Amino acid sequence: MPIEENPHGVQAADLIVGIPSYNEASLIAYPTQKASEGLIKYFGTKNSVIINCDNHSTDGTRETFMNTRTEVPKIYLSTPAGIRGKGNNFKNLFEKSCDLGAQAILVVDADLKSITPRWIKNLGEPLFEDFGFVAPLYVRHKYDGTITNNIAYPMTRCIYGRRVRQPIGGDFGFSGELAEVYLRQEDWTPAVSEFGIDIWMTTTAMCHGTPICQSYMGRPKVHKPKDPGESLGPMFLQVVGTIFDMMIKHADFWKEVRWSKPTAIFGFGLGEMEMPPPVDVNIARLYDKFQAGFADWESLWKDILSANLFEKLSEVRALPLGGFEFPANLWAEILIDFAVAYRNRINEKGTLMEGLIPLYFGRTCSFVTESEPMTIQQAEELIEEQCEVFETSKPYLLNKWSE
Repeated sequence: MPIEENPHGVQAADLIVGIPSYNEASLIAYPTQKASEGLIKYFGTKNSVIINCDNHSTDGTRETFMNTRTEVPKIYLSTPAGIRGKGNNFKNLFEKSCDLGAQAILVVDADLKSITPRWIKNLGEPLFEDFGFVAPLYVRHKYDGTITNNIAYPMTRCIYGRRVRQPIGGDFGFSGELAEVYLRQEDWTPAVSEFGIDIWMTTTAMCHGTPICQSYMGRPKVHKPKDPGESLGPMFLQVVGTIFDMMIKHADFWKEVRWSKPTAIFGFGLGEMEMPPPVDVNIARLYDKFQAGFADWESLWKDILSANLFEKLSEVRALPLGGFEFPANLWAEILIDFAVAYRNRINEKGTLMEGLIPLYFGRTCSFVTESEPMTIQQAEELIEEQCEVFETSKPYLLNKWSE
């Protein structure tokens, strides 16, 4: 049972802003204030509440949240001590949303430094205009979100045929009806209980025929940036594992999908072209981790990958850092071979995910090297080209999946 503090005795709400957290005492006040300002300014006629969905933080997150001055009432919800995971926070939010009868639920990250009241407007308005799921569109540094750019976006687009640029963006809107759909799903894995939740929500919305749109946020996403070669952690395993799990669950749906279609965009343009803060990437470390992967994983790779792909991978291995290139078409087909192995080797899923990491470092190294002289817009075009390459690999996926 979640721990709850509801000092205003809120029993019903039209609109909820949820802020998932774990030990974010130093940052949570700012998005809480901006959420309140946005709710008052743009949804003043709605019955609103802000809910902090926490993981029993020990750094004072609860106290900071509850003591932040807001015009909108607040509720604190927490998992019991020892229960972690962003997905578990969301599950509490889904249940509370249904209890309160909410029409619309927005979620923003607790570490957001760039949120403005307009973000609340842009995520919320489409939900009162017949959309059921809203994904964010914002300028991000070309090296921020490498899992999104090189796996989640191109894979989602190739498999399900929907162009949703930020399928794991962290800031979303969804309808009360979709919250009920989420609660009914039975594929609540340990990965979905943690960082797999975002891609699970996006994919579930796609596969249930929910009307989806993307909404411009108007400012770059600024949060705690991470060097992809340094702080990958469990997020990679949980996100990519969930992508593969969803492929297995929804195979009958995506086998019928050919090519992708645009997703409706709500609002106008990216607004003021503010530059996101730089993200430092250690290219040499990515290259070294890719090369080191051969010592640990070469036999697994040889076993999983088709002979042709392994031969091409060996050619990539021989390239020096100065002329390093890990082509997008090779990367797409490697991910497909791993997805098929993940389906077939049920008892080896963890090993497979670990074995994919050095290959991801190699692809990321190549992307960073290629996009290094590019503007953010040029790098964005490079990502779009990669997505088209992934879409052309769909027949390869269908053939391998049916073998």
